[in-house]
Amino acid sequence: MSEIRVIEGNLTGAGRRFAVVAARFNGAIVERLIAGAVDALRRHGVAAEDVLVVRVPGALEIPLALDELARAGGIDGLIALGAVIRGETSHYDHVCTQASSGITRVGAEHRLPIGFGLLTCETTAQAAERAGGKAGNKGWEAALAALEMADLCGRLRARS
Repeated sequence: MSEIRVIEGNLTGAGRRFAVVAARFNGAIVERLIAGAVDALRRHGVAAEDVLVVRVPGALEIPLALDELARAGGIDGLIALGAVIRGETSHYDHVCTQASSGITRVGAEHRLPIGFGLLTCETTAQAAERAGGKAGNKGWEAALAALEMADLCGRLRARS
């Protein structure tokens, strides 16, 4: 068992650049997600000047902004933040599916880590719980995922 190598990413952000793409829709919730993500990045060594926050109208616009940032280069990881809360129509299902698929596509297409912090909740209360309430802050968690994956991808690429 000792001859098996394990490669993991570390939560280290020093010298790395990250961009947070955040929807303005459901702004009170998303602001808390942004605060959590930025706090996580800063506490893990990312310099303030290496954090960019990009605001978009809603969840459906997140993938396009992520794609533009990925194409421009110079970013080690991205964080997608938003809150989609179920309403009375099927619009919720379409937005959740398309936004999630788009975010995933951008990461795979550009081989760039994306921390997924798009809340898809039944109620505003559920969203609030996930934006700093009893369920933690999913913005913070998305930033940690982006940090870890940026380090892991660097390690994996160094092997080739």
